[in-house]
Amino acid sequence: MRFGVRPSRASVFFRTIGLDVIYVEGVRTIMSEALIEAAKRSIISYNEKDWAKAEAVHTDDFVYEEVATNRRAEGISDVLEIWKGWGAGFPDSKASFHDAHAMGDTVILEKTWTGTHTGPLVTPDGVVEATGKSFSMRAISVIVVRDGKVALSRQYFDLNTMLSQLGLG
Repeated sequence: MRFGVRPSRASVFFRTIGLDVIYVEGVRTIMSEALIEAAKRSIISYNEKDWAKAEAVHTDDFVYEEVATNRRAEGISDVLEIWKGWGAGFPDSKASFHDAHAMGDTVILEKTWTGTHTGPLVTPDGVVEATGKSFSMRAISVIVVRDGKVALSRQYFDLNTMLSQLGLG
């Protein structure tokens, strides 16, 4: 006897908005490559130092948190101030993605940040002059996507590893 699963109205809706619907042993699971790609666009906009793109891929009430530095910004203009500070200190800084997981409206991105400290780094405690040294550190981002745009980004990274590699820790 062959069993089939009839697509529900929900699965038709999810396919319409670009989400894949998978049926596993009669249990419907939703995997969203679109959700993961929306989350990645946030990081990619930083990688490219494309601030106009960054404005376009985030919600108006975007919240950004860096757990290691204890910084929190609300609104894209305040976030861009932080990102431009990182970009000035590390013009070649970028993230490479390793893995991504999505559930509901939340995406977890595993990545490695790399960069060379060739410019002044503005921090809440003052300016750190360029060391000329490079860093590489693993990191995790927890990102919430709303209506195809990033609404929240919480960054977890090991600041001590980075400072040590730069000769600052």
